[in-house]
Parts: sequence; structure tokens; C-alpha cells
Amino acid sequence: MQLLPFYLVCDESSSMAAGGVGAINEALPDLHDEISSNPAVADKARFAMIGFSTSATLLQPLVDLSEIDSLPSLSAGGVTSFASAFQLLKDTIQKDVDRLKGEGHSVFRPVVFFLSDGAPTDMPDTLWRDALKELKEFSYAPKIIAFGIGTADRMTIAEVANFKAFIQESDNVNPAAALREFASSLTNSIVNSTTSISSKGGEGFDLKVDDHVDGYTSLSLDKM
Repeated sequence: MQLLPFYLVCDESSSMAAGGVGAINEALPDLHDEISSNPAVADKARFAMIGFSTSATLLQPLVDLSEIDSLPSLSAGGVTSFASAFQLLKDTIQKDVDRLKGEGHSVFRPVVFFLSDGAPTDMPDTLWRDALKELKEFSYAPKIIAFGIGTADRMTIAEVANFKAFIQESDNVNPAAALREFASSLTNSIVNSTTSISSKGGEGFDLKVDDHVDGYTSLSLDKM
């Protein structure tokens, strides 16, 4: 079977307490329902969640969403360790892809939707940058779509990404609405990408990610 793994990597630092994790938590049931109720999508997609603050936690191991009743909730507290997120993500992808291949599946390059509302607190900066470099260069390196909200730095968000990056528009954008759009974009990507796999049988498959997300500005990934 051809499978496409998706990973939601979400900031759970204390700054996300004011509506951030709440808005994501409110959107997760819709994501679950949209994927799990569509057999053609659920058959191809696998989904996992990682939350990170002072450390990173695998909140939802990689799963067929039609096999679980609900997704876990995010909670806020602590600082913002990008390094712990990238290290856990790399280790988790390695184990997941090895397991799926061992079960006889064909696995497409994993996809990561990364969300943060602030700057990494790892000191020195080389800690998170080294962890990101390892993630981007190992054998199962994922395609990373990065979203920045709140006080996130656009250059940092663009550096995290290797496929697409978005920063929340600062003027007249409700943060909760922006987070719902983030969740909607993730859901669209899962549905449209897995539908592409089914229609093309995996031949010429392209990852389908929104070019425009309401409430966000698209960032160039060229070195700035």
C-alpha cells in the first residue's frame, strides 16, 4: 500500500496559552472527521502530532485516523525549544518509515506542518540550527511547511521550511481565525495530496499545499 505520512508539529510554549492552543484544539475534531470519514483519504494518509515547549512530546503516534475516535489536545506552558522538536521529529520519522516499509508499504516522503508563535529559546542558536540541518539531510528528510503567528520572526520561519512558509499578517487578523485557517490548510493538503495519489496511482504524484492561506503572507525560501 502507498502511504503518505503527515506530522503536525505545534508550539505549546506559554505564549500559546492566550487562544493559540485553544483554537487549534477546536479545529482538530474537524480535521479528524474530514479525514477519517473519507475512506479513500484515510487509506493513504497517516497522521501524527508532536507538541513542543521546553521539551518535545509525541502526542499522537502515527496512525490511520479512521482507527481512532479523537485526537489529543494541546496544552501551553514552558519555553520554545525548536531543537527538541526537530530531534524528536527526526527520530519519530525514522522509526515510523522503517516500520511501515518493514510492513511492506511504499512510503512517500513525509510532510510536516510546523507552527510557532515566537522565537526559539535554544541557546546557543546552533543547537536548533544543527538539529534542523540533521532533519533536512537524513535519509527520510520531510517536506516542511512552516507557519509563523504572533511574534514569530519571518526569517526564522522561512529558515525552518524547505517547501513553503507563511507568516501571519499583522494588521486586522484575528489570531484564532488565522489558526483555524492553518488547520484548514493542513486538512486540505492531506485530502488533496492523498486524492492525487489515488488518481495517479503514485505516478507523478505532487504534494498539494495551498499557495495562499487567508490571514497569512507567503514567504520566500530564498536565503535572505
